[in-house]
Amino acid sequence: MIIAVASGKGGTGKTTVAASLALSAAEKGPVQYLDCDVEEPNGHLLLHPEWRQSRPVTVFVPVIAREKCNYCGRCAQICAFHALAVLPEEVLVFPELCHGCGGCRYFCRQEAITEGKREIGRLEKGLAGSIQFVHGRLRIGEAMSTPLIEAVKENAAPDILTVIDAPPGTSCPVIKTVTGADFCLLVTEPTPFGLHDLALAVKMVRELAVPCGVVINRSGKWDHLIEEYCRREQVPLLFRLPADREVAAAYSRGIPAVAARPEWKTRFLNFLASLEGKDRCAS
Repeated sequence: MIIAVASGKGGTGKTTVAASLALSAAEKGPVQYLDCDVEEPNGHLLLHPEWRQSRPVTVFVPVIAREKCNYCGRCAQICAFHALAVLPEEVLVFPELCHGCGGCRYFCRQEAITEGKREIGRLEKGLAGSIQFVHGRLRIGEAMSTPLIEAVKENAAPDILTVIDAPPGTSCPVIKTVTGADFCLLVTEPTPFGLHDLALAVKMVRELAVPCGVVINRSGKWDHLIEEYCRREQVPLLFRLPADREVAAAYSRGIPAVAARPEWKTRFLNFLASLEGKDRCAS
């Protein structure tokens, strides 16, 4: 089973929940943790993996064979991202704008375009105790994260529980991460901002037809905001994690929530035990 842990906004405690879920599940069997928040991966700060492997991740960029090119401009016409500019006797390539679709090469009648490669980040693997840990690190200044997310997801093991820490928000990187998951755990905070972005996240997972449920982190007196929304939209409210100063202090030292509060493991284990048969988000 693949469980994606997502949130409509940053700062809700998504990585706290994902790491605690993985650690709790690891007491019952093999677990894999994929950190797909490649722009700012921080799961390793809580799980402290011992790194075993690191490799670059590259994407296609066009290389122009000028002896074959007739400067017709077809490649630039089909590029939606303006990564090529064709002048009377020159072709300019802007690698940072290229999205690696290969359309320019496919439509080049002169076969003047070959495949080059550009590194966008690195894929790193390790072991956090018994947890198989994989994450991606996007290069600083790189704007295209989805190919690196795809490279991380390609390492998902088919026969064990996989916890995926998704990027925040509801944009393309999150959609790439959540697509194909068996369940999406949506982490929110009981604030008006949290509710607004939770509603966006629920709409997203419904479009993807991925079953989901809600976790309230830093639960407190404003929980009714989330409770009313979940009741109205028929979204399962799975469990709550209280606002806890000791957990916050432990987090600042790189200590997971369930290590600071071992009694919280019951919440995650009960969730895993009851996950099969959970209703999908209402459509």
